Amino acid sequence: MTKVSSLGYPRLGENREWKKLIESYWARKISQEDLFAEAKQLRLAFLKKQADAGLDLIPVGDFSLYDQILDLSVQFNIIPKRFAKDENDIDLYFAIARGNKENVASSMKKWFNTNYHYILPEWSKQKPQLTNQRLLDLYVEAREVVGDKAKPVITGPITYVALSTGVEDFTAAVKSLLPLYRQIFTELVEAGASYIQVDEPIFATDEGADYLEAAKAVYAYFAKEVPQANLIFQTYFEALINAEVLSDLPVAAFGLDFVHGLEDNLAAVESGLFKDKEVFAGVVDGRNVWANDFVSTSQLLTSLQDKVGSLVIQPSCSLLHVPVTTNNETDLDPVLQKGLAFADEKLLEIKLLADELDGIDNPVYQEHIAQYDALQQADFRNVALENIDEVATRRSSDFAERHQVQQDKLKLPLLPTTTIGSFPQSQEIRRTRLSWKRGNIGDQAYTDFIKAEIERWIRIQEDLDLDVLVHGEFERVDMVEFFGQKLAGFTTTKLGWVQSYGSRAVKPPIIYGDVQHIQPLTVEETVYAQSLTDRPVKGMLTGPITITNWSFERTDIPRAQLFNQIGLAIKDEIKLLEDADIAIIQVDEAALREGLPLRKAKQKAYLDDAVHAFRIATSSVKDETQIHTHMCYSKFDEIIDSIRELDADVISIETSRSHGDIIESFETAVYPLGIGLGVYDIHSPRVPTKEEVVANIERPLRQLSKEQFWVNPDCGLKTRQEKETVAALEILVAATKEVREKLGN
Repeated sequence: MTKVSSLGYPRLGENREWKKLIESYWARKISQEDLFAEAKQLRLAFLKKQADAGLDLIPVGDFSLYDQILDLSVQFNIIPKRFAKDENDIDLYFAIARGNKENVASSMKKWFNTNYHYILPEWSKQKPQLTNQRLLDLYVEAREVVGDKAKPVITGPITYVALSTGVEDFTAAVKSLLPLYRQIFTELVEAGASYIQVDEPIFATDEGADYLEAAKAVYAYFAKEVPQANLIFQTYFEALINAEVLSDLPVAAFGLDFVHGLEDNLAAVESGLFKDKEVFAGVVDGRNVWANDFVSTSQLLTSLQDKVGSLVIQPSCSLLHVPVTTNNETDLDPVLQKGLAFADEKLLEIKLLADELDGIDNPVYQEHIAQYDALQQADFRNVALENIDEVATRRSSDFAERHQVQQDKLKLPLLPTTTIGSFPQSQEIRRTRLSWKRGNIGDQAYTDFIKAEIERWIRIQEDLDLDVLVHGEFERVDMVEFFGQKLAGFTTTKLGWVQSYGSRAVKPPIIYGDVQHIQPLTVEETVYAQSLTDRPVKGMLTGPITITNWSFERTDIPRAQLFNQIGLAIKDEIKLLEDADIAIIQVDEAALREGLPLRKAKQKAYLDDAVHAFRIATSSVKDETQIHTHMCYSKFDEIIDSIRELDADVISIETSRSHGDIIESFETAVYPLGIGLGVYDIHSPRVPTKEEVVANIERPLRQLSKEQFWVNPDCGLKTRQEKETVAALEILVAATKEVREKLGN
């Protein structure tokens, strides 16, 4: 019988129970003992659910109280130096992730090309050592529930070090961890682990080619030191790099992604590289929500079965990246709802695929195929759209000319201050929105409430003496979901939450049809805010690439076509704002870098498509209309040319959590446009000191022109509390004025 496995399960819970638990502890509403006890109940419930779904191998160790990479850092004693005096407990763990009064948080980076963020390990000559038995304890706990189906999961040493910062000698760092992994593996085997999943996704990237010799040495070491450990060398998000070399590693099995790395991984299998190997085949998409095409997948599995030593069926990656279940989505169109598969449905899919491969006739398999076909034939994917060839893709004047026109109109001071767009969404705002959605208050009462919040925050911004204001986005749950609720071709869910970072969850909309602008999206709130002040108020939009990357996108058309459809819709909204005399319009592309393919050979086409779609959205405006954009957590040196090609008048960028490293991308490149490098970290509750903000303003001014520089936080302020937000912005403005005085302005 064909075995079925999974790589990881969503932590959030069906109703975000995990998020609420963590935040209750941060707010000191529950004790440490309650935190641990309730977290255990969640873990056990998740294990039981996966066992009931028929999994033969159930992941253990994927559950975390914040992030799985942070778990390893604390376990291995890779503690940032500034936290060295803190007791190694759960509060230190959270402090590394979120910062505290004394110390800034560790940097946060995207997990490869996903919207999940991990906490960057910081090496600074610490001596790696095991500080706890976390994975062993979780495995022993899991065995009591699911027996020998429990499969420990751990990020491998090469990927862990490759994703770290401060590593002076890569080989030495990896070697220093090997005895720790050996001890972990030995204890797991002695406790009864039949397999151990070792995640090495770095070997699905081009960078992995640099670590082939390291892989040979590391896995030879494990084979010698813990020969009884059946290790699964697990990759995902792309094909295995250099399968000719890596397929010879002395491991028990290989986990390969046959969704996002189908072509190359299939070629490697067909060449005979895995004919004597056990392959864990990721054939169900762990990153998107569409039901699997059973006909083509069953054909693929039949082909694989004949060309590998043995076959295990699983999702392409951890199900962390999708919501929990479609059972709650009763308001969706029935054809659409039955054409979706969240985590629980994907577990059913792999079981049905295994049964079909084993010749077990299951009527649910045929029912699934009928539902899949019904979605493909639905009549919402062929809408007449504007002719893309008739839309401007270049501004009518170059930046230098536009900049002078804009400055004459806006009359902004040196180092203009602004924010990224959103302000704190208080409990009152959330309660009022929920009451409105439930019909407990009427549309006019809700509109009046939102307008009152907008006016209150316009006054706060004026009192703070910010130069360019925002309306605060109080009407928006999320910067992408909001647009998904108003554009044709999108739908949104009730409980389709996905973890982004820490306890932050997002509810990505689903793009199921052709996208169109069918109503004003942001005009009413923006125009109202502008009517309250003489200072410019930015119109706030999300760009086509970010909307795509932070949605569950349709896969039946090329991505470039989808980018362009959304670009046309945003263009129409920009025209409405411009006609309403909104002089500054920000089109956020926070996720542009996130969607970059992992292989360099595929990156240029993506970036060209992204730039084209952004220009479709923004190039039709007048010279005096100033276009801003925003990006976060990126390796900007990789895409600096494409950022320049966007031709946005001003770009704001996260730099504070990277402790200034990102600034180097712009210090060493000729970047002629306006730029705001985030001067404090909004993902931490910590209020910065004025000295820190002054330093964060002055450093880039050593290379960048003072005329092109803007001052802003590094991201939106929605998740922060009002008191800390106002305090931090007071410091931002005071620091800016101090630097202006130093510059003689």
